[in-house]
Amino acid sequence: MEALVQFFNTLSGYVWGPVAICLLVGTGVYITLRLGFLQLTKFAHAIKILKGDYDDPEHEGEINHFEALSAALSATIGTGNIAGVGTAIAMGGPGAVFWMWITAFFGMATKYASCLLGHKYREVDEDGQVSGGPMYYLEKGLGQRWLGLLFAFFAMLASFGIGNMAQANSVAEPVAAYFGIPKPVTGVVLAVLVWLVIVGGIKRIGQVASKIVPFMSIIYVLGALGVILANIQEVPAAFGIIINSAFNPASAVGGFTGATVAMALRFGVARGVFSNEAGLGSAPMAHAAAKTNESVREGLVAMVGPFIDTLIICTMTGLVIVTTGAWQMVDQVTGKGFIGAELTAKGFNLGLPGPGGFVVAFSIIFFAFSTAIAWSYYGDRSVKYLFGDKYVKYYHWVYVLIIPIGASMKISLVWAISDVANGLMALPNLIGLIGLSGVVAKATKDYFSRIKNSVDIEEVA
Repeated sequence: MEALVQFFNTLSGYVWGPVAICLLVGTGVYITLRLGFLQLTKFAHAIKILKGDYDDPEHEGEINHFEALSAALSATIGTGNIAGVGTAIAMGGPGAVFWMWITAFFGMATKYASCLLGHKYREVDEDGQVSGGPMYYLEKGLGQRWLGLLFAFFAMLASFGIGNMAQANSVAEPVAAYFGIPKPVTGVVLAVLVWLVIVGGIKRIGQVASKIVPFMSIIYVLGALGVILANIQEVPAAFGIIINSAFNPASAVGGFTGATVAMALRFGVARGVFSNEAGLGSAPMAHAAAKTNESVREGLVAMVGPFIDTLIICTMTGLVIVTTGAWQMVDQVTGKGFIGAELTAKGFNLGLPGPGGFVVAFSIIFFAFSTAIAWSYYGDRSVKYLFGDKYVKYYHWVYVLIIPIGASMKISLVWAISDVANGLMALPNLIGLIGLSGVVAKATKDYFSRIKNSVDIEEVA
């Protein structure tokens, strides 16, 4: 088992290596430049769309703009915001947070392009059920079905790992630690709850996510704000440390072993992408189901995702860890520095003694649950593309039945395989984004030219 874990960890190092990181960020930079920094110039318009100013129930689709964004955010706002930031800082130093910001900024453009294309090339069944995502624009837009099949296969694998078993374990751990409930019991309860949601398809997932995502995000942000306000005098210095460490080696301090600029860059970008999933191609499957006849609109809504996920929530986590000095501390039991969710929990406990740990535990439970329901949809769209609609119901059963297994077992192997599958999803998707960037640019120019000329874009569309 250990040898297998080591093999996939080594493979993950290559998959998430310098080439992949350059390709992910480079694609975002390229799209940003081609679209004239759209994430800045059109952000206000995206908020108007998200507010429902352009909603029309007569349009094709299954969920509204807000529900689509909530469904996508329910997959991205998760353990990456808690454990991911903790890992990035522990391995790359506070400077990793700066590179997460850079990744998120350019990731907004990547998310815009991918979700625009996912919506543009979607398929709508006779019963109104929508299927969309990278596999469809790779086949119908780029004319490369084999890349679509490759993407769908890796997405299906990732759904069982990072979307299912890993999340079940993330729920079972804090529930066992804080409430004394056995992991198998938590796994069974979680499986039932997930089933009750996913059996209703994207409509129910969108409805549930639109209620859970704002609620869980507000609880976590309020908890983080409490810590930050309690250490408000440290905030300017914290930003200084983050920016300085991004360009200068972070020296060993306390439990922190030190990090080079390259380490800050690598872990900041990798964990940033892991958190907001920009470039991986998962979110376009949710945004494809939005009720709108304008693909540009859904791309703009999707663009808000990395802003909320990384620039707001991940930044909050980073400030909690840095302002409290948790990143410099040593675990009295192991004699080593904290890492991952433990580091984040340490920061919250230092800032809010008592309730801090419960905020993290509570957030992990809801974040992981919401991630599990969203990834079930990504998996079932992938299964439909690979094998046909009749196999989706079997996928749902398998997805639910392995949740208790993930809750009960040590899942180092699952995480290792998931990291590889997750990373491999990105390659065909990025090929599609670069190859279809002209389509994105043309659609964007057309949409905003019609708005500028005060043309009724619904009649022209």
